[in-house]
Amino acid sequence: MEELGHWINGKRVAGTSGRFADVYNPATGEVQAKVALASKAELDSAIADAAEAQKAWGATNPQRRARVMMKLVSLLNRDMDKLAEALSREHGKTFPDAKGDVQRGLEVIEFCIGAPQMLKGEFTDSAGPGIDMYSMRQPLGVVAGITPFNFPAMIPLWKMGPALSSGNAMILKPSERDPSVPLMLAELCQEAGLPDGVLQVVNGDKEAVDGILDSEVIQAVGFVGSTPIAQYIYERAAASGKRAQCFGGAKNHMIIMPDADLDQAADALVGAGYGAAGERCMAISVAVPVGEETADRLIEKLVPRIEKLKVGPYTAGDDVDYGPVVTAAAKANIERLVQSGVDQGAELVVDGRGFSLQGYEDGFFVGPHLFDRVTPDMDIYKTEIFGPVLSTVRAGSYEEAIGLALSHEYGNGTAIFTRDGDTARDFANRINIGMVGINVPIPVPLAYHTFGGWKKSGFGDLNQHGPDGFRFYTRTKTITSRWPSGIKEGGEFNFKAMD
Repeated sequence: MEELGHWINGKRVAGTSGRFADVYNPATGEVQAKVALASKAELDSAIADAAEAQKAWGATNPQRRARVMMKLVSLLNRDMDKLAEALSREHGKTFPDAKGDVQRGLEVIEFCIGAPQMLKGEFTDSAGPGIDMYSMRQPLGVVAGITPFNFPAMIPLWKMGPALSSGNAMILKPSERDPSVPLMLAELCQEAGLPDGVLQVVNGDKEAVDGILDSEVIQAVGFVGSTPIAQYIYERAAASGKRAQCFGGAKNHMIIMPDADLDQAADALVGAGYGAAGERCMAISVAVPVGEETADRLIEKLVPRIEKLKVGPYTAGDDVDYGPVVTAAAKANIERLVQSGVDQGAELVVDGRGFSLQGYEDGFFVGPHLFDRVTPDMDIYKTEIFGPVLSTVRAGSYEEAIGLALSHEYGNGTAIFTRDGDTARDFANRINIGMVGINVPIPVPLAYHTFGGWKKSGFGDLNQHGPDGFRFYTRTKTITSRWPSGIKEGGEFNFKAMD
């Protein structure tokens, strides 16, 4: 069985802790590899080497660092299918979803080719008599990224791109559930010209995470995962004086107004609710139709679409809408929450319980579920399910609908479907959520904007990628400069003034 280690100083190395985690094929339920879990000593060694490598990399001019990003874009395009296949094999995503995972990460690397522009400071001539003032953006030093299982290419690239092109060294601690793609990305970075040691990929569990948070060398940490862990990392990082950027869970609402195009809305809900088996922090998990007639018509359109969804392994190609969830534990948690919805009185309109796929009976497949008449006190409404489960909460008015999203503890993404510009504008202005879609179901910003949620979906002042990415991974230094002048009025040079 394959054993996956770490990427240290430009090469793959075996783990030395003696501890391993199983890496599954979610479609079959079989263990296909083991990944080493780093000890604190292994982590500390990788951090020390990264700190040494960062000195020369941080002194490299931004244009040369940007050329590494330019080469990396070419390599990611070249190996797109190879990366997607490895991603699907360990995560379970369909092949098109896996390619999309890589593509959205690649787009951030494209943005980072513009690092010289993003890292420019400001200059004021003659801020005072003979005084000039200017600022510069400098790298933090060694930073860390702790990334989740659900986007094993995209989110590591979101972290690596701005951090590395800003002149930092990075310790990347990816999810131990699907570690192959981050290791492959490190190899591509080396091929692109990144010096050895500037990127270290350390696989591990809580021991590695705590080691990162307690390290006196690491200056900043970026995290994506569940809200309890995001809050834990944010608080512990802050206690040790680190800058932190931590993104957590979500419960994304999509409001459907009576004037909406319901066919468009139904198609959007199916794609946004069930794509990638619902294992996306930007998945729509709550549909909020306004008015009983709107709700009845929406359910009528959703049911046949959901019943036609094809669930299967990524090897089935384009004939599959979504694949398995990542682990048996994830499947069990989804099934538990679905049963809680039934027990608490929600109407299970499409019942995916007991789903089984011939030839893949041991895989972690979950059938699609659609609930109607869900109420805010139910667990399926309050909790992020992270599975192919869509809950419908009927609202009597627009104010009631927007109130649901306003009052929920999560604030990652939201959407409204309407033909009315005034309603859309009011929604966009009033909603206390970080990313908003208007007739767009998953409003993930492009790489030159920033990605981040509000409330318990995000901890920290700066978002991921876009300009905020460079702000997070650099600090500003401001210089006030005055040089003695030997010039007298009228242009005569005063030599004594220079003595």
